[in-house]
Amino acid sequence: MVHLGRVFTDKDIADSNISPDIDEKDLGPEGVDENEFTTSVYGSVHAARDLPKHEMPNDEMPREIAYRMIKDDLTLDGTPTLNLASFVTTYMESEAEKLMVDAFNKNFIDYEEYPVSADIQNRCVNMIARLFNIPTHEEGNNAMGTSTVGSSEAIMLATLAMKKRWQNKRKAAGKDASKPNIVMNSAVQVCWEKAARYFDVEEKYVYCEEDRFVIDPKQAVDLVDENTIGICSILGTTYTGEYEDTKAINDLLIERNIDCPIHVDAASGGFVAPFVNPNLVWDFKLEKVVSINVSGHKYGLVYPGVGWCVWRDPEFLPKELIFNINYLGADQASFTLNFSRGASQVIGQYYQLIRLGKKGYRSIMLNLTRTADYLAASVQKMGFLLMSKSRGQGLPLVAFRLNPEHGHKFDEFAIAHQLRQRGWVVPAYTMAPHANKLKMMRVVVREDFSRSRCDALIADIKLAFDELKKVEAAGKLDQHQEHLKSQATKTGRHQKNMNRHFKDQDHNLQGKHGKTHAVC
Repeated sequence: MVHLGRVFTDKDIADSNISPDIDEKDLGPEGVDENEFTTSVYGSVHAARDLPKHEMPNDEMPREIAYRMIKDDLTLDGTPTLNLASFVTTYMESEAEKLMVDAFNKNFIDYEEYPVSADIQNRCVNMIARLFNIPTHEEGNNAMGTSTVGSSEAIMLATLAMKKRWQNKRKAAGKDASKPNIVMNSAVQVCWEKAARYFDVEEKYVYCEEDRFVIDPKQAVDLVDENTIGICSILGTTYTGEYEDTKAINDLLIERNIDCPIHVDAASGGFVAPFVNPNLVWDFKLEKVVSINVSGHKYGLVYPGVGWCVWRDPEFLPKELIFNINYLGADQASFTLNFSRGASQVIGQYYQLIRLGKKGYRSIMLNLTRTADYLAASVQKMGFLLMSKSRGQGLPLVAFRLNPEHGHKFDEFAIAHQLRQRGWVVPAYTMAPHANKLKMMRVVVREDFSRSRCDALIADIKLAFDELKKVEAAGKLDQHQEHLKSQATKTGRHQKNMNRHFKDQDHNLQGKHGKTHAVC
């Protein structure tokens, strides 16, 4: 998600000066004009100055110097391939990258000027909808879908559609339409909390338990009332990667004759389950499933950000949400939260779909599943408890935690900090509420996570584990953990740059229950 930037005051800027007592006029030999050394990037005056951070500079800078200075600054970022917290794609073939670069200057919304790019979106929508078993065999079917910036926007659109449809039905029946609610698992990604909050929809949660991290179908359906706009079912939860039982929810709704739609959040699993677990019934084969979102920039194998949302029928996408416009010269129907957007990611998605085909996606996802199973077996041998599914019954990720019977005084967050010192980003989380505040770690296995890199991670997990046991035995664990928390991470060193105004909050699951919002 985008961080809320903090605008520094003049005092903040003065206080943030690392060496306030040093006068830059006293640096270097006397009698030398700083404008004399400009022949190369590192011989330029800019190489000896701090980069502008708070106010736009008065003077311009040569392009090659601006490029190099920013590039050097970015080397302090983490390495994307070692960031095992994120589902987001970190590798694409050079041919795909070239196509995406060629499209950087195309405003995707301008259908009149870029009709082929617009048509490529429609091709992707068709392929993805059919992958999710949209009922195209039904005469008169008019299923539809759209690209989005990511699954967050797709979920916002789906929530809006469910809310508006519910409101229309309530008003037509002469009933109150002011108190909509939505049923979902307390382990949902934070974008669901945002969608409910932004669009004034009450959240009704099926809470996790110590031995259950997915939604309970019966509890979910029991929560449905006349004000429920829909049920969210997750195909691959953010924490443990498990697939929720959409079919069981669907069957209970039918059995009880309840008119309540299901939206499937297939952000991570939409490009995995059809290839690894094709017998799983979760999509438009189920009559209560009215819409599905998926992230193209996760296991769709495209750089961020692109997502997709597909609706079974116009009945589930009220027409008053659609804007027919001809602002840029062509009539078009628009259902987005934004307007202008680059075409690159949509073109990148189309490249992957036709380049890999079903066989290619299947081969990649099966390899990821094998690697995840290998890692899962390895951490279990070290004594960790496995929380994720294996053998393709969930996403290709490994969620695990310390065995409480071993009585360690350090926790999963300490192991995560140790791994960060070795370059790995393996996050630790506090599970969703009512799961007894379980702590866990999670490794996302992506396309570029090879078996050899997996072996390197396994070796470092073992080293981190053994190191903490030594520190624990020496009775120095408290000092060690305090050092790690304040100094060993990039965020620890940059706390002053973060906006702290909204730190205290009690309107979400994190503020109320201590749930850690997982990285997606």
